[in-house]
Amino acid sequence: KRNGVDIQLARQRLHRQNLVERMSADYGLQPADIQKAKAPEWEDGEAPADREALETLVAEIRTKLQSMGPVNLVAIEEHQELEERFAFLSQQNDDLVNAKQQLLDLIRKINDTTTSLFTETFNQVNENFQELFKQLFGGGNAKLVLVDEENVLESGIEIIARPPGKKLQTVSLLSGGERTLTAVALLFSLFKVKPSAFCLTDELDAALDDSNIARYLEMLKGFIDKTQFIIITHNRQTIGSADALYGVTMEKQGISKIVSVKFRGGEPVESVPAPA
Repeated sequence: KRNGVDIQLARQRLHRQNLVERMSADYGLQPADIQKAKAPEWEDGEAPADREALETLVAEIRTKLQSMGPVNLVAIEEHQELEERFAFLSQQNDDLVNAKQQLLDLIRKINDTTTSLFTETFNQVNENFQELFKQLFGGGNAKLVLVDEENVLESGIEIIARPPGKKLQTVSLLSGGERTLTAVALLFSLFKVKPSAFCLTDELDAALDDSNIARYLEMLKGFIDKTQFIIITHNRQTIGSADALYGVTMEKQGISKIVSVKFRGGEPVESVPAPA
C-alpha cells in the first residue's frame, strides 16, 4: 500500500512540475503568482464554467493568437515612420490643393482681364471697320459679329457686309473684289487700333478695278506715316503711287538682275542694277 502511495505521489509531483514549467513558458507565471491571484469573477452571477468549456475556449483563443503570427518588435518604430510619412504626404497634398486653387484663381483673373481687353479692342475694331468700309465702298455698311457672345474667348467672328446697292450678307457671299476691299477695311481697322511697323501685301489689288484701286491707294496714304508698306503688284496704278520700285529683269538668258528705282517728286532719280 505504501509503495502505491509513493508511486501516486511521484506522479503528482511530476504533473505539478510539468504545470509549473508550462505556466512559466507559456504565460510567464510562477506558482506564487497563481496563489496571489484572485478568483475569477463571472458575469451576472453565472456559475463557473466546467473544465471542458474552459479548455475549448482556451483552445479557440490560442488558435487566434497563433493566427496573428509572431509579435512585430519594431512595430512602434514602423508606426512612427508611417506617421511621419503621412504627415509629409498630407502637407504635400495641402500644398497641391492650395496651388490648384491659386492657379484656378489666376486663370479666372486672366480670363476676366482678357475678356475685358478683347471686348474693348473688338468694339474699337468694329467701329473702325464700319468707318473704313464706307470709305472704301463709297457707302454701304458692315460690322463684326461674335458667334457666341456668352463665351467671348472661344467665340468665332462673322463679318456681315452690305456694299452699296446690295442686301446685308456674310462676306463669303461677296464677289472677289468686294471680299478684297472688305479684308482691306478689316486690316486697316486693326492698324488703327495697333499700328504695325511693316505691312507686306501680295497682289492684294489683283481683283480690284481702277476705281477701287484708287480708293485702296488713298487709304494706304493715310497710314504711311506709321507703317511702311511693301507691296507685290502688277497694277500700273499701284506701281505709280510707290516711292521705290524693286523688280527683276533678265538681260541674258538664265541671268537675272534686280533693278531698283526710287522716286522723288514723281520722277525716277536712280536706277541701280544688281546681280541676283
